[in-house]
Amino acid sequence: MGITHQPAGHKTATTSWRVVDIVIAAVIAVSSGVIFWAWNSSHHLLDVLFLAFPPSAALVSGMWLFPAVLGALIIRKPGAALFCEVVAAMVSALMGSEFGLTVLASGLIQGLGAEVVFAAFRYRTFNLPVALLAGAGAGLFGSVNDTFIFRWFPEYTTGMLLAYIGFMTISGIIIAGLLSFLGTRALAKTGALGALASRKAATEPILG
Repeated sequence: MGITHQPAGHKTATTSWRVVDIVIAAVIAVSSGVIFWAWNSSHHLLDVLFLAFPPSAALVSGMWLFPAVLGALIIRKPGAALFCEVVAAMVSALMGSEFGLTVLASGLIQGLGAEVVFAAFRYRTFNLPVALLAGAGAGLFGSVNDTFIFRWFPEYTTGMLLAYIGFMTISGIIIAGLLSFLGTRALAKTGALGALASRKAATEPILG
């Protein structure tokens, strides 16, 4: 596919994956998987903060969602969100996730939630609103999976389940969406993304 010339922040040069894209996506995914493992071992320390209303614990769930958005913002190719989230889940499982092999299905569903948002914009727009929507998508898909597919919380009332979905979606917006967007811009400023389509992320319009 030939290179297209479009306004910064909106068009990718090509939808074809290059070797450098695969390598960087793998680095993002594996590093995220290690973070998942560490988070799996430590997030319960925060449980005391959510005792008054247990579904609010979903406010920290964005820590399991960010690879999908970060990977897509950096790689800017179809499938990047799904690849990074699923591989991160695989690494987490191999390192000994408390959730066992169910993390593979969760990673697939959460990654798909972000992927559909980037696909809706035809992988051409990577500004803040799209990043936030992708984070919301990952949170929404992941929370519906937790509550109504895997049914992790049989003791919750319908209202509590809906609250969980809302909290996880908010967490996706802030942690997976906003922080990934800011992280991508910060990396671009260092020149670390020089070989990627996101190399000019730091100077692209935030909203445009």
